[in-house]
Amino acid sequence: MKKSSALMLALALGMTTVTGLTVDGGQAQAQAGEQKFLVVFKQDSGLPAGYESVIANAGGSVKKAIPKLGAVQVTSTNPDFKSNIEKSNLVMNAGIENTIYPETVEGESFEMLSGTDAVDTGKADLYNRYGWDIKQVTNDGAAWNLPGGTGKSVDGKDIVIAVVDTGIDYTHPDLKKNYLYGKSFVPGVTDPRDDAGHGTHVAGSIAGVGRIMGVGPDLKVAAYRVFGPTGGAQTSDIANALMTAADDNVDVVNMSLGGYDWLQDPEYATKDVVADVRLFNRAIQYAIKGGVTVVGSAGNNNFDLSSPGKLSKELGYNGATHRSPSSQTLIRVAANGFELNRTYYSNYGVGKIDVTAPGGDYGTAWLETRDPALRNGNLRALSTVPGGYAWYMGTSMAAPKTAALAGLIIAKHGKDKLSPQQVKSIIQRTAIDINKPGYDGESGFGLINAVNALK
Repeated sequence: MKKSSALMLALALGMTTVTGLTVDGGQAQAQAGEQKFLVVFKQDSGLPAGYESVIANAGGSVKKAIPKLGAVQVTSTNPDFKSNIEKSNLVMNAGIENTIYPETVEGESFEMLSGTDAVDTGKADLYNRYGWDIKQVTNDGAAWNLPGGTGKSVDGKDIVIAVVDTGIDYTHPDLKKNYLYGKSFVPGVTDPRDDAGHGTHVAGSIAGVGRIMGVGPDLKVAAYRVFGPTGGAQTSDIANALMTAADDNVDVVNMSLGGYDWLQDPEYATKDVVADVRLFNRAIQYAIKGGVTVVGSAGNNNFDLSSPGKLSKELGYNGATHRSPSSQTLIRVAANGFELNRTYYSNYGVGKIDVTAPGGDYGTAWLETRDPALRNGNLRALSTVPGGYAWYMGTSMAAPKTAALAGLIIAKHGKDKLSPQQVKSIIQRTAIDINKPGYDGESGFGLINAVNALK
């Protein structure tokens, strides 16, 4: 498969690492003989009568069904399976299912907290010393004095943020109080416990309480683990996690996954990856229709997402590059630094960004010169990881703060009282205008602010 036609899911992993995802798609699977396909039916919920026979007649075998999303995962050794199955009037799209793997940006690495900082000197010591990002969102903790401001709902019900990620280290002392439950969607893995760090860092930004503090220290987090020991995740597993979170009546889903990117080249049809895109979008819409506010990170490539043709040229390809899901019902979050600058890695684009939140960087002095001596590592985002605490940066660190704010807003009004559209509107209209006056492509409607949102 051409790189320019690959579907890429950008998981913004990054301690100091800003991480993306690459896809091992059709070509690798073709060499293996048996291929995994996604078949998405025209009806967006339920599976049509006789679908198994249709798939069998095309040379495939159903391995996993997702009836609520109108899709199935299929294996086949028939090189003509895709063309065969697409002849059925029941099928909207079919394509080889992609597996996504993390890939770190060259020259970047994460940093665990060490030395004297690793010694606990008292409650919230790390928050007091390094929690600029949480303070930026909560006005130095002032939001915690407002109704709903800690995430404690006015109706006494738990407000739950689903973390669709690498899992959560539920043994971490700063997370045990607010960890509610976990589920694994990793084949062969039942434990939702995080062994990679990314999901635990995200969870700490949301609901940490201890040496660090999250935006909502009384919010609850639930792990929906989709990335396992191999680092890969299939589209059907991610979609299943999103659907299940909605069925579990969570309040907010955080996807520090960046969404789907696909690159269209006239020499290679994008129809071969549309099934992946469509299934993921169906899962997002299923959650939103179920009353779940969905938050996603904007991505870490410093790309202008509003110009598909220009983006392709920057990548050295023909055609057009698009980012998806691009539904207006999502909350799409860019990353800013301590000095309210757009971080050097954050994607941007008019109509593609809703708000910005602190994701961390090395400071504007370094940004202007790129002199390593001017890097200020304390301007990254510090949060929980298995075994301690670590500095990360990325739009993955910005999205969970926005997801947490959504949880606070829900807590103020009561569980299931607001629609996702209402939650999004409150976040947008109470954001602090930064950068250019009014809406702009770098910060959207502005920097999220919990005090404003809870007034």
